[in-house]
Amino acid sequence: MDYPKTRKEAKETGATHYFTGEPCTRGHVALRKIKGSCVECIKEDWAIDNERRKGKPKTEAAKAAGRRYYEKNREIVIARAAARPPEEKRRNRAEYKDRNVDIVRADTSVRKRRHREATPTWLTKDERLKMRELYVQARKLTSITGERYVVDHIIPLRGEEVCGLHVPWNLKVITQEENLRKSNKMIDPNPDL
Repeated sequence: MDYPKTRKEAKETGATHYFTGEPCTRGHVALRKIKGSCVECIKEDWAIDNERRKGKPKTEAAKAAGRRYYEKNREIVIARAAARPPEEKRRNRAEYKDRNVDIVRADTSVRKRRHREATPTWLTKDERLKMRELYVQARKLTSITGERYVVDHIIPLRGEEVCGLHVPWNLKVITQEENLRKSNKMIDPNPDL
């Protein structure tokens, strides 16, 4: 694309950028905005400002803007997150756990309590052993395949229509991706029938 050569030409033609071919004060030979700022200088300034703000807590306005962006672009955000390399996902998960130790402990405690409350007292020792074997199977599949496997409740413990129990016949080993897709809904326990 041909850009105007001067700022004056750009203003006259209604263009937003112009290109002089001359280096800016920082030495960039790049497009300039009508206000005279070099595009590369602006990028550098943004990067420096973003680094500076990284350590500071977000304001309520920034959090609200982030929520609005997510609601408008939910599919794009989810697709971008799914496309990240597994190493990056693991690193981010570990960093989150390090930053939010209390939240992680609380969530784990709530999940364990839900399982304990949903486990009937009349379960036999063999049935409890079968449940443990399912969790072991999920761990083994994860280590063998490299894809994360989890134990899912066919009828969710806290479903919208009905609540299931934490019993062997209500558990199934599936991939974490399937589990996230399923969310808190029921799945067909016998899809092959």
